Amino acid sequence: MSAAGKVVVITGSSRGIGAATARLAAKQGFAVCVNYLTDAQAAAAVVEKIQQEGGRAISLKADVSQEREVVQLFETVDRQLGSLSALVNNAGILKAQMRVEEMDAARLSQIFTTNITGYFLCAREAIRRMSTKYQGTGGAIVNVSSAASRLGSAGEYVDYAASKGAIDTFTIGLAQEVAAEGIRVNAVRPAFIYTDIHASGGEPDRVERIKNAIPMKRGGYPAEVANAILWLLSDAASYVTGALIDLAGGK
Repeated sequence: MSAAGKVVVITGSSRGIGAATARLAAKQGFAVCVNYLTDAQAAAAVVEKIQQEGGRAISLKADVSQEREVVQLFETVDRQLGSLSALVNNAGILKAQMRVEEMDAARLSQIFTTNITGYFLCAREAIRRMSTKYQGTGGAIVNVSSAASRLGSAGEYVDYAASKGAIDTFTIGLAQEVAAEGIRVNAVRPAFIYTDIHASGGEPDRVERIKNAIPMKRGGYPAEVANAILWLLSDAASYVTGALIDLAGGK
């Protein structure tokens, strides 16, 4: 299942699911853009690991909520890696756990701009490069949503869950929009994965607390999500578009 010669942009890939996806993509032959916002050292470590294993990767800083930075990100990839083949929309944020009546507009704006607008902007740039409508050769987009989109995250982060609900709808609509232009669009919906994002919500050990309520009685690992993402990017999923794949241990 080699992707030799193909180029993928993975947003928010200095850690967690994004980093695991970057490493696996490189192993399968992709040239990888490791995008990050704040942790240049972590992004550089992902790139170094890929290069040590014989892969090709670069790290690029960009805030996906900022249109100008998204445009610059993709233009730099054009110059340094070549023609885009795939996009993994992964960059996302959540804030401290709280009820809806405690949330202010600043929090909501930041969550929605990064988690929704950022996905739209990156997909726009990818489509302009991959669509046969623009003389591209096709490609694939995988949006990293969350099972929170259907579980709701009551009492914790309903705003984050709502942003992922938007991504589910975005995935379905965009998949239909570009299906005849050589681009497949799918989403994975992980939950209860052992990553650093839970610390952002104020509870680093959240997965351990709730794992017994998960039918499989355990949390998931970034590599398990990466496997699903890379399958969706591959030719093995050539007739799959508009799909939402849950990785939540049966929850």
